[in-house]
Amino acid sequence: MMRVLEGSRRRLGWGLVGCGGVARDYVLPALLEAGNARLVALCDSDAEALARAPGDGVARFTRLEDLLAHPEVEAIYVATPNHLHAPVTVACAAAGKHVLCEMPMAIHPEEGARMVEACRRAGVHYATAFDQRHHAAHRKLRTLVREGALGIVTQARIHYACWLPREGAPRNWRIDPRQAGGGAMINLAPHGLDLLEVLLDDEWTSLTALMQRRVHDYPVDDGAILMGKFRSGALGVLQVAYNCPDTYPRRTLELIGTRARAMAYRTMGQTPGGTLTLTDAATGAMTAVPLSEQEERSPFLHQAEVFSACVLEGRPQPFAPERDVRLLTLLSRACDSRSREAPSCR
Repeated sequence: MMRVLEGSRRRLGWGLVGCGGVARDYVLPALLEAGNARLVALCDSDAEALARAPGDGVARFTRLEDLLAHPEVEAIYVATPNHLHAPVTVACAAAGKHVLCEMPMAIHPEEGARMVEACRRAGVHYATAFDQRHHAAHRKLRTLVREGALGIVTQARIHYACWLPREGAPRNWRIDPRQAGGGAMINLAPHGLDLLEVLLDDEWTSLTALMQRRVHDYPVDDGAILMGKFRSGALGVLQVAYNCPDTYPRRTLELIGTRARAMAYRTMGQTPGGTLTLTDAATGAMTAVPLSEQEERSPFLHQAEVFSACVLEGRPQPFAPERDVRLLTLLSRACDSRSREAPSCR
């Protein structure tokens, strides 16, 4: 895919709130490299995290109101813990700033709806940062599905997991129910919920959740399975976990169709790369789907350029924010109905 707005002189001024690991390692490098964006300012209440963040000559603030008052900041990437997504987004909208917010957009659907309404009233863009849809292999796979290369897709499966112990991460907000709103389910499953709708150009109509606290002794789920049905009749399964050793194959995406099966390996995650293969239903022959060097760019970079292009060109974001609220509502209902059944750690 060609670089968005290649050679354009106009660059959108960006600020970032929350300088944790994902922001430091992936979001900030993308904003610094994007052809139609420029990093203007950073904000984090933790002065040490703020100092470690990359960006020479970038303004740095420990108070959100100071960042929002910066006249060159036009858009904000919200990379805070989950419980702050809603209040920060509402404050950004009130200041007239466009918002690209990390997933999940909020802990509760009501908060998500409030975020969308605040941005609508302010006349600013809002999008949830579902970076997986911007991975080159996933964009290629979406094209293959649309062209009919897989035939009728009957099932979709994603395994997206990691090892996240309590030890060594005493300040990890992802295992704090107050800040995260849950564990593996709320922090990993939304990626797959969004991605499969994008790939299949379809909508989830029902979801059922099963959660566990099997290995780690923190007060949130360390593993979960989400099962559901799409409007077309296709079935989907998402397996997510904080209790899966990192040495295992744990980042796979499979679409099973009547003409071919697509398997993406090591494409789920923050980095480019991985492999995409097709297995022919008639012959069983497996072929690799090549990705060009241009297509192997960071999904965060592509995401930043797509969002910036929509703002600069005055056109809507590719997906309406109301869709994100719908997905969060489905997930919340599925988890609420099963949360009491999750077994405690041994």
